[in-house]
Amino acid sequence: MKHLIIFAHPDSEKSFNAAILQKVVVTSQKYGVDTQIRDLYQLGFNPILSAEELVGSKKAETPEDIKQEQQLIDSADLITLIYPLWWMGYPAILKGYLDRILSHGFAYKTENGKSVGLLFGKKMQQFITIGNKEEKYQALGFDKSLCDCLVDGLFNFCGIEDIQHQLLGNIHGLTHEERQALLEKVAMQTEQNITSLME
Repeated sequence: MKHLIIFAHPDSEKSFNAAILQKVVVTSQKYGVDTQIRDLYQLGFNPILSAEELVGSKKAETPEDIKQEQQLIDSADLITLIYPLWWMGYPAILKGYLDRILSHGFAYKTENGKSVGLLFGKKMQQFITIGNKEEKYQALGFDKSLCDCLVDGLFNFCGIEDIQHQLLGNIHGLTHEERQALLEKVAMQTEQNITSLME
């Protein structure tokens, strides 16, 4: 079994996102899972989809660095995304990563005039940190909007249907106990997803 973790936060040492990453990695390794981490900031990933690359993708011409990322996604059984919600969306580096990696011919194809996803049979989990309380997002309907856009709307289109996501709220006002409780929630979800794939 292979587990691909895509991490998108500029502070990979002291942020709450970094603590989530560490908890996911430890849980994954506990089960002896082949675990690959792609820390987009540490990698210095270029998020800009150029006109040349866009045209090339329609001719199945893919840069080598993008092919490498696509191979990691293709071989992964479980894909974990860890990122903060910024201005109701992905951090720019993650948005650019998805723009470049989920290209036509890899993540989807056109068949009989319709788009068809190609990334079937994968499980995904997303851990999304937010500054506000989850209850506020739920009351405003933002949680559903985020699910429609950032979770199901994108990845269902690409063929991934088994997706779980957690909004981890009020991260700037957490007590130590609340922080630990959220991290245990992260570990439990990761453990459940891994063990279900190993059955």
